[in-house]
Amino acid sequence: MTLSIWNHRSKLHHTRRRILEGSLTVGFIGGSITDARPRHNWPEPVIAWLTEEFPETRMTVENAAIGATGSDLAVFRAKRDLIDTRCDLVFIEYAVNDEGEPTSKRNRSREGLIRQLLADGHRDVVIVYTYSQSMYVSIQDGLVPDTISEFERLAEHYQIGSIWMGLYALKEVRKGKLRFEEWLPDGLHPTSRGSLSYGQSVISFLAKELSEGKHATQADQVSRLLPVPLDVLCWDKVSALPFEHIRTNGPWTIRRWPHLEWIDQVLETSAVGAKLSFSFEGRGLVLGFDFGRSSAEFRYRMNDGEWQLTERERPSWVGDDGWYLLSFFGDEWTLGQHRFELEVIHGNRPDCTGANFRLAKVGIIK
Repeated sequence: MTLSIWNHRSKLHHTRRRILEGSLTVGFIGGSITDARPRHNWPEPVIAWLTEEFPETRMTVENAAIGATGSDLAVFRAKRDLIDTRCDLVFIEYAVNDEGEPTSKRNRSREGLIRQLLADGHRDVVIVYTYSQSMYVSIQDGLVPDTISEFERLAEHYQIGSIWMGLYALKEVRKGKLRFEEWLPDGLHPTSRGSLSYGQSVISFLAKELSEGKHATQADQVSRLLPVPLDVLCWDKVSALPFEHIRTNGPWTIRRWPHLEWIDQVLETSAVGAKLSFSFEGRGLVLGFDFGRSSAEFRYRMNDGEWQLTERERPSWVGDDGWYLLSFFGDEWTLGQHRFELEVIHGNRPDCTGANFRLAKVGIIK
């Protein structure tokens, strides 16, 4: 696989049609590099360009990116944050945040996300790749890092355009147009100048794709059948179990959650020994948490099996809470009824400073 910045695989038909109609909703999903909260990340210059280039089109932005999250959580957020909000064009950015995940898991969650976004035939999807310092050696050797080459395999299969923003910025560094410390002072998160470079690579892609946008016709609307999945175990069919279906033992409360964007409610306790259980129909399970150093650990079991203890990583950058963390329990069980039981415990570690258990999501993989 060659080192290519832009891969134009299919015209952005839905985007061009919506520009013609005078209203375009652009969605973003990814990690901290795409997150809207810093107010300077790469989506900002992209939106600025779109509004200048198409001044008669009303632009709506749905930036659903959350720092320190991956495509596994995105699968369970796509409907609420991108599909139900009627996004016409969606950018996916997970090459960096998925890098440490097992290959099979990240491929299944990524493909599930793509299939969900393409299923109704109402939007265009573009994949973007940023940069982490761990990619440097591969790129220097003329190789594509695995986390990107795997995404490219999906992009080819689904005929989705892609942009290697990280390679674009690295080439600017090599040409002396951009200092490395202006781009990525910590080797991962871009400054305003680095975000502008990322945005410029996307703008170049869109300029070519939409060069006929102002003169598009309704004939540009094209429907394509969704191809068969590359992995039949991809996470394209998922659901969330309502908290009302969970049985609890001990002092629990369901709370509206104003402390972290994208979480509507949490099922919360701070009581060591509090328990919960639920049954579900599916083949896999994830739990999402508002997590941090003050969070409890827990023990759990499936289908009356052996009890397992969790010991989740608490990086130096994490606070007492505020990290939307996903715990993955498996996706290859027999499709059918399963029972899950959980008991809250204290982590009993120096980096575990409390016993707050804040469950934000019960995600079922079907």
